[in-house]
This record gives sequence, C-alpha cells and structure tokens, in this order.
Amino acid sequence: MTAASPSPLDLPPLDQAPPDLPPFEGPIGSDRSNAALDARSLHLRRLVVRALEGGGRGHIGSSMSPVEAIRVLYDDVMRYRPDDPRWVGRDRFILSKGHGCLALYAVLADKGFFPEAALDDFCRFDSFLGGHPEYGKVPGVEASTGALGHGLPIGVGMALAARMQGRDSRVFVLLGDGELGEGSVWEAALCAGKHRLGSLTALIDYNKLQSAGPVSAIQPLEPLAAKWEAFGFNAVEVDGHDVVDLRRVLTAAPADPSRPTAVICHTIKGRGVDFAEGRAEWHHKAKLSLSDLAGLHRALA
Repeated sequence: MTAASPSPLDLPPLDQAPPDLPPFEGPIGSDRSNAALDARSLHLRRLVVRALEGGGRGHIGSSMSPVEAIRVLYDDVMRYRPDDPRWVGRDRFILSKGHGCLALYAVLADKGFFPEAALDDFCRFDSFLGGHPEYGKVPGVEASTGALGHGLPIGVGMALAARMQGRDSRVFVLLGDGELGEGSVWEAALCAGKHRLGSLTALIDYNKLQSAGPVSAIQPLEPLAAKWEAFGFNAVEVDGHDVVDLRRVLTAAPADPSRPTAVICHTIKGRGVDFAEGRAEWHHKAKLSLSDLAGLHRALA
C-alpha cells in the first residue's frame, strides 16, 4: 500500500447510518428527492404493505424505491395485455433486482394480471408470490430473478430476439445500484453497446444503499453516467420519484435509436416511509412485528 492509498480504516463502518442528505437540487449527483408522492404512488405503496402484512416479512426499502419507475412504465410507456401476458407483441420488463419484487407485484395486481387478494398470501405456503419473482408462475413476470446480475443479460437476449424476428418490442430492465458490482452486468452492457440495441433500456435504482451499508463505501459507482456512456449507452439522469420527469424520459426512449439507453434514477431507499428512508436496516425484515406494520400503515395513511 502506497502512502497515497486510502486505508480501509478511513472508510466509514458499513453498519454506520449515512449522514443526513441535502435537499434534492436536480438529478445529476443528487441524493434526495422533493417530489411529492401523489395518491397513486401512495396506493401502490399500500399494496406493498398489504403483501408485507400477509407474509410477515419482506424487502421494505428495496421495494419502495423503484415504485415510480415501475408505475410509469406500466401506466404510460409499455404495451402489454393483462389478459394475455404472453402476447408476442408486448414490451418486456425485467426486474433484475428481484428482491424488490413487491413493487412489481403491486403494479401487476393493480393492472389486473392477478387479483389484489393474492397479495395477502405473499410468501405463504402454496402462494405463487414468492420473495423473488418467478417466470411461469407469476403472470406478467418475464424472468426469474434474485441471483443478481442476470436481468440485463436476459434483456440483451430478448432485444436481440426481437430484432431477429422483426418485432418492434422494447425491453426494459431495472437494476439495483448494489447489483452493479456484478461483472455480468457489464458484460451484458458491452454486448448491448456492440449490437446497438436501441430497443433496450436499463433503469438503475440508484438509492445509494445496499443491505450492508452505503454503496459508496462498499463499491463506489461514480462517475456512473460516464461508465454507461463508455459502454455504448445513452445515459440520462432523473429524479426517480418524479413521475413527470420519469414519464418525459421513458416515453422518449430511445432518444438515440442506434444506442441502448441507461436511465439513472436517483431514488431514496424506503421512500414514502419516513422512519425507513435512507436506512439500510430497512432493506429487509425477516419478521415484521405488529408495531412495525402499524408504523408502515401510519406512514402511508
């Protein structure tokens, strides 16, 4: 180790709570959002809590941060048929960070892929809604994910297949920021750039926390936009909780049809639940107490 090399002792402990974040001042380099949650965003989060209550456990922070991105894709951007989930002309959405599945389940139930009552059986014996989404089991789920780093490679294959078959289907893949430490993500990104897959959009849930602590301490990602650009993507940064901003960017994707798109969504882990926001300990709870559940309901009342 040279004198200029940082010592591991200079890094903050991984279990140390992150400092208070400054107000959101724009997407580039920002950590906190001031975008108000509207009635629809609150409704979807209440569906997440409904499932958490049914299962008594689950990923809380990881499911709250991507709600707006998934909502906008299904409300305003993608083509799909809830009564015909395998319709060949559909657009594809892959939740690569499969542990955030409750956000996807909430939207799929809301859109009629399956009854909302199924959320009450989340993670129970014989339920089709498990702690990670499973292809062929959950209507509307395009790929089984949970082992991180698999979603973008699958998305590249889907985009290539659409091109070979002459379809104009688009593919959207949502990745976690901690997931970007997986080498398979960047192998897939290289391939997407090489093949100029304009129909492919990667969304990064950049909440800056993972289960063990701050992303900046575990595996720093900056300059993140420049990394995606270097791999052949058109990179855009947005407030990941601002529905208007997300709608503007995602409805225009791809801005450059000759390149895949990376949308870096600056989000807050646990967004909408004040006591969980920006706290790694709310990444996942193996057992939710009655007081935990009461607090979640109060926060979203």
